[in-house]
Amino acid sequence: MKRVHRYALYALMILVIGLGFAVYERSRDRLLRVSVLDIGQGDAIYVRAPGGRDALIDGGPDRSILTRLGEVMPWYDRSIDVIVATHPDSDHIGGLLSVLERYHVGVILESGVSSDNVVDDGLAERAREKGIDRLLARRGMSLDLGSNVVMDILFPHGDVSHFETNTASIIVQLRYGSTSAMFTGDAPQSVERALIKTYGPSLKSNILKAGHHGSRTSSDESFVVAVSPDYAIISAGIKNRYDHPHREVTDLFDRLGIPLLRTYESGTISCLSDGIGMTCK
Repeated sequence: MKRVHRYALYALMILVIGLGFAVYERSRDRLLRVSVLDIGQGDAIYVRAPGGRDALIDGGPDRSILTRLGEVMPWYDRSIDVIVATHPDSDHIGGLLSVLERYHVGVILESGVSSDNVVDDGLAERAREKGIDRLLARRGMSLDLGSNVVMDILFPHGDVSHFETNTASIIVQLRYGSTSAMFTGDAPQSVERALIKTYGPSLKSNILKAGHHGSRTSSDESFVVAVSPDYAIISAGIKNRYDHPHREVTDLFDRLGIPLLRTYESGTISCLSDGIGMTCK
């Protein structure tokens, strides 16, 4: 009889733990999670909508993306609905081949810029082998992640096959309720200024992932003012060979009174939104 009672107690404990986990998961369901991953000198942003659908914007330079994804994704999740490869430079797509090996991927969005990067060729081949659709991102496209979370493509506006790779970067504005986040890849100031003419006040966002790892080639002051973020985030490696971020850019955010978070100082930066407000740390 004691053994029966012990088994009953174990079953009750498992039930309580399961119910607790279910309640915890439901409590998370109201929040949009944006994680700017600490992957060294590169970009990788993981987005998880309240209902569980997700997206990965770039994949960093190497296999370290798998470790970082393991830190922010639920342990049981082995799929990513959307990958946005903003442009085919290796510090943005180098880790995506590993992601395709580890996770089931729904679709990959690309800018369509021509590249001699062998990593880009390998990614295309692996996507074909796995039957993953590859779509060209174009201005006006919207990706619905459910639960009122939408990813709007602001750029490219058309064929960018012969552009310089940074200039062809896909620019995404993520929206949830009255909150939003702006991700610009490595887009230069010329593209940022063009966005102001096209979108004007609608560029306003709670978060700005500073372009090109805080390089002086991005973060035009008029664009930063138009976005007017509550937080700016720089994804860069510590003591990198490009000296990112450049002093002009950090000084700009400081002068405008915009809090600046850096992955090389803080590690992965986590932002949460309930659709009304957004916080980052």
